[in-house]
Amino acid sequence: MRLSIVPANTKFDFVSRRRLAYPLSALLIILSIGAFLTQGLNFGIDFRGGILVEIKTEGPANVAELRATVGDLGLGEVQVQEFGAPDDVLIRIQQQDGAEAEQVQAINVLKEALGDQVSEYRRTEFVGPTVGAELISSAIWAVVLAIGAILIYIWFRFEWQFGVGAVIALTHDVLTTIGLFAFTQLEFNLATVAAILTIAGYSINDTVVIYDRVREELRRYKKLDMPAVLNLAVNRTLSRTFMTSVTTLIALIALAIFGGSIIRDFAYAMIWGVIIGTYSSVFIAVPVLLALNLSRESLSAGADDSEETAPDASAQDMPDTTSDK
Repeated sequence: MRLSIVPANTKFDFVSRRRLAYPLSALLIILSIGAFLTQGLNFGIDFRGGILVEIKTEGPANVAELRATVGDLGLGEVQVQEFGAPDDVLIRIQQQDGAEAEQVQAINVLKEALGDQVSEYRRTEFVGPTVGAELISSAIWAVVLAIGAILIYIWFRFEWQFGVGAVIALTHDVLTTIGLFAFTQLEFNLATVAAILTIAGYSINDTVVIYDRVREELRRYKKLDMPAVLNLAVNRTLSRTFMTSVTTLIALIALAIFGGSIIRDFAYAMIWGVIIGTYSSVFIAVPVLLALNLSRESLSAGADDSEETAPDASAQDMPDTTSDK
């Protein structure tokens, strides 16, 4: 017996829901931009600059105890995390007010507090605001170039309408994710940038699967109008889309609950990204093809010229949603 959460041959009319999805997405983007402009992002040490201290402890590190010790020193935001061997720990402290002397004093206070818990100080560095600004610039370029590369890839694999539709959905996902961090003031660091790029990859993968089916159905059912073809493609990939999202969310929720404070913000970003990426693939990337005037004639040369066949029941009952008024 096979477990089936999503019924076979669903006939949901996704395309007509664009009249609700477009205003909802526009509202989310406006709120995201508003939160970014009014509250800004809560940049972490990676972007604001600060002090990095790499230590080796006597035996396996007790990260919770170290975090409590350093957190009580009044040095502002502090991050303590393991990396590499069990006795390797990286401590990050926000940049202190003042010049280099204040940074050195903060390091001395830290070393005095840690005492004999540390067997070796392997590295002590000060990340200045210039480096933080360079990281912000690099992060922006990474996201922009990733979106540009995706546009080129989709454009060559499909037609230009698919490329533009994918980038619209992807930009929607990135903006709303940034808006989430601006609104909640979760820490925005390099891990968050990694999460945004991962969200972009997840979202575009989901979109490409649906787009591939759209092109296939366009070539197969030549008498169906465009909304019916789009609905058919989404319904036929719905089980895959739903199951992929659910299984990914289960893993991310476990990561958010049990992963600790260091990874929690990354997990929150990914949870939001999976939800908003799935939504945009179905309700933004697909319906926007209508606005971009995708047609069978716009498919690239060499399309399958197989004889037209009648669609099955999953497409016959699709409502006519040709009007985009």
